Formats: sequence, C-alpha cells, structure tokens
Amino acid sequence: MGHGGNVIQELIVDHREVDELFEQIANQAADAATRRALADQLTMELVRHSVAEEQHLYPAVRRYVDGGDDLADEEIADHGEIERLLKELEGCQPDDARFDMLIVQLRTSVTAHVRDEEDRLFPLLAEACSAEALDDLGEKVRAAKKTAPTRPHPAAPDTPPLNKILAPGAGMVDRFRDMLTGRGKQG
Repeated sequence: MGHGGNVIQELIVDHREVDELFEQIANQAADAATRRALADQLTMELVRHSVAEEQHLYPAVRRYVDGGDDLADEEIADHGEIERLLKELEGCQPDDARFDMLIVQLRTSVTAHVRDEEDRLFPLLAEACSAEALDDLGEKVRAAKKTAPTRPHPAAPDTPPLNKILAPGAGMVDRFRDMLTGRGKQG
C-alpha cells in the first residue's frame, strides 16, 4: 500500500501491482473463491490509489502543470468509469459470464489510464515540480491510501474539498465491513 519515494515512484509501483493482480486473475483457473478474493484485492488497491490521486495528485497537476485543469479532469473522468466497473464487478459472482467481461473492460480502462499517466501526466508533473514537492506529494499519497475507502463509491465526490472530508469516513466504514467479512485477507 505504501512503497516510499516520490509521488511518481509511489504511483508507478501501484500500477505494477495492479498489473500483477490482473495477471493473477487471468491465470486463475475456475476457482471461484480465489477469483473473488483477487477481484476484491484488485478493487481495494484501485480504489485506494484513485482516492489518493484525486486528493493530492490531481490538485497538484492543476496547480503546477500548464493545462493541468483539463488533464486532471480527464484523469478523474477515467476514475469515474473505472469505479462504475468496479461497483458492477463487486455485485458479480466469479462464475457469472459478466465477471470475465467486466475484468476485461476494467483491465482495458485501467491500462489506458495508466499509460496516459505514465507517458503524459507524470513527465509533465516531474518537469513542473521540484524534487521536494514530488517527495511531499508521495508522503501525502501514502497517508491518503491508509485512510481511503476500500470499496467503490461512484457517487462520492472526487474533487477537493469534499473528497478529503468524506473519504476517510467512508474508508473507516469500508475497513470495518472488510474486517467483519474477512474481505482482503489473503488466506
């Protein structure tokens, strides 16, 4: 969940972890319990990552990068699509044919989003920000992931200040639900 380094390094490691979870799901036989556990872990990682980006990365992009408002709006729109797919996946059983279709759609959307961030947004941010600012953002992103929700909330605000106010409460409720159900525990 937290890896260290500046914001770009932190988020790239998250991206590779999500890639690995998609691979594990794709290579998993028809074991429904394992596929559900992997899908839940994928959801948790994507939601925490997205919330942290929305709270800290995109406001920095808006502030420091020329054309940052448009870039941030595009990335937040991507998050909205991904969160809607995650919500649908959450209600879908692994033996349902829609499960695999949703995983494919999700992987396609996430891969395009990651490519855009890594090829376009991160270089622009690295050019516009000091090393200290990037390090500070990395710390803020790591802290945000610790309190972020673990379940999709497509109707929740995705821009400051409301997202920073409401996300920790939703995160606390989600983590309590996860604890009660055992969701996210690798067995």
